[in-house]
Amino acid sequence: MKIKKSNSREKILAAAADVAREAGPGNLSLEAVASRAGVSKGGLLYNFPSKAKLMQALVEEYLGDFQQAMETARAQEPDKSLLATYLRLSAQECDDTKDAASWIFSAIAEDPDFLTPLKTFKRQLFAQLKAETPNLKALLVTYLAMEGLRSLSLFEIGLLAEDERQVLIDSLLEIANG
Repeated sequence: MKIKKSNSREKILAAAADVAREAGPGNLSLEAVASRAGVSKGGLLYNFPSKAKLMQALVEEYLGDFQQAMETARAQEPDKSLLATYLRLSAQECDDTKDAASWIFSAIAEDPDFLTPLKTFKRQLFAQLKAETPNLKALLVTYLAMEGLRSLSLFEIGLLAEDERQVLIDSLLEIANG
């Protein structure tokens, strides 16, 4: 889903996500991020005056990237429902980046208020899905199942075998398109 970005702010955000993923929740250091990004600590602090601001930017970028991916997919496949697009991109995200958003734990450990933009995004997304999906039962089943799959992936709970996971995703897409 991500497109390579070249400015120092984006390099710092990519490095912060990598460091948080590798170091574990709450162990992100500004020095490690600056080193990974190839910038001075002063350069990092110029872009992000505090660790909290860096983590906030990570959360916002993650949500913005997902929203942009949905808009791009909808423009490329206008005949697909928003629900099917959401399901496909969410499944892809779980596949592509098994621990992609594990840095969210670091952000939440830093400041529990970082859940606020995530909650807002999910509420807005669900409202949009609800407005565009005529079958409420299909929406509820597919949305909540995908969010469950996302949680299993985020917490690295290998509950489903790969073939079982694929059956689930195929079934969700069938329900969404049916």
